[in-house]
Parts: sequence; structure tokens; C-alpha cells
Amino acid sequence: MELITLKSPREQDAMRRAGRITAQARALAGSMVRPGITTREIDDAVRKFIRGQGAQPSFLGYGGFSGSACISVNEVVIHGIPSPKVVLKEGDIVSIDVGAVIDGFHGDCAATYPCGAISEEAQRLIDVTRQSFWEGYEKAAPGNRVSDISHAVQVYVEKHGYSVVRDFVGHGVGTKLHEAPEVPNFGPAGHGARLQPGMAIAVEPMVCAGNWQVKVLRDGWTTVTKDGSLAAHYENTILITEDGPEITTVTEDGAYA
Repeated sequence: MELITLKSPREQDAMRRAGRITAQARALAGSMVRPGITTREIDDAVRKFIRGQGAQPSFLGYGGFSGSACISVNEVVIHGIPSPKVVLKEGDIVSIDVGAVIDGFHGDCAATYPCGAISEEAQRLIDVTRQSFWEGYEKAAPGNRVSDISHAVQVYVEKHGYSVVRDFVGHGVGTKLHEAPEVPNFGPAGHGARLQPGMAIAVEPMVCAGNWQVKVLRDGWTTVTKDGSLAAHYENTILITEDGPEITTVTEDGAYA
């Protein structure tokens, strides 16, 4: 079993630096979402921005992934590959997941953005997904267990008539993009690792308007809802501190997405 690493004060500062760059890249990408733009154009801007900050995109080349961001449209839940052939259109919802590494530490965050005017139902899905993260965040306190976060996310999502993906989960973050512990978005409270100051985790609800079952397409990355329903994604990297949870993926002006 992989050990959970606790970050020293110096390492926590490095996590904050990586998180700030990552959050700024997410904000940039979100600001570019509009009808007529390609997902490749957004990805190019993310890569240039991250490198311009002295960091590197965490996702580029990760397991052979060809983009600097995962850009997932409508029924694509996660891991959408940026492409000049994917042109955004009015009414789409666009999930953008970015990571950046600097001084050996990673930040990881995601959000779902409307493309032009979207349906009320699509906006509700985005809003519930985002709020489910905050429900989990409230449980990310020292002494609680990982599944206290998981349970809070699931209860909120299902109360609003949606479902949470089971096949993919949140995770620890640090010198590796994915570390222990796994952080599911479902399950009973009171299980899993006990949260301790110095832990860093990515909490990332992946929410489907229909059934939670997903499938990975033949490219080995693109993950879609099996029933073709819309999906949304929201993620931040959280440091567990003595005083409670602290989000590292926040921009200089205090925005999360």
C-alpha cells in the first residue's frame, strides 16, 4: 500500500505556489470558452501560460496524454483530448481539468463552464456539481476520515437527482500528480484514512445528469456517460492544516473558478 505523505511547511508553500498557477490556468481556460473556439486553442493557451510562469503542465505526456489540459464537452465526463476538430458550440458545457508542477510539486483543479447560453438543466448540473465539492470540503478537517468527504458529496448530489461516477475518484497530490489516499465521491462516512495536518488531496466530484456508469472510448482516454447524459466536473487541491482545510488552487485575486 502506498504511504500517505505529510507535507512540511516548506513543501506546503510549494503546493500553494503550484496551486496558484494551476488555478490561474483554469481561469484563463474558462474565460476562453465561447462558440467557435476549438479545444486545441484553449489547450495551447493553457500550456503557454503555465510555462510562462516557470512551471510545466502536469498532464502533458502523462501516461502518453497529448494535451496540457483535459477538455471534456457535454457527455464527456473527464479526459477529453484537446483537438482542432472539436469546435465548441452554443449550449455546450465544457469541463476543463488542469495541472501544473513547479519546484517538484503539483496543483490540480477543474471546473465546468457554459458555452454561451445553456439550458436551465445544464446550469443546474454545473451548480450542483460545484456545491457538492463545497459539501465535501466542509468535512476535510483534521480528525475526520476520507469517506466523510465522500459521503457528503454523494448525499448532496443524489438529493438533487444526479449520480456520482464510481469508476474514477479524487486522490492525494504532492510530488506526484496522483498519490495516496484515494478520495471517492461516494460511500458511507467514517471509513478510510484519518485526515492529518500536512495531507494534500484533490477532491473532484464527477457528476452525471443520468446514470453514473461511464465508458472509456477507444483512444484510451475519453470517458463518456454510457447513457449519453450530460456530465460536470469540479475540483480543487486541498491542504489539511491544523486550522482546517485550505484550498491551494486559488488565483491571486481569491477566485476558485
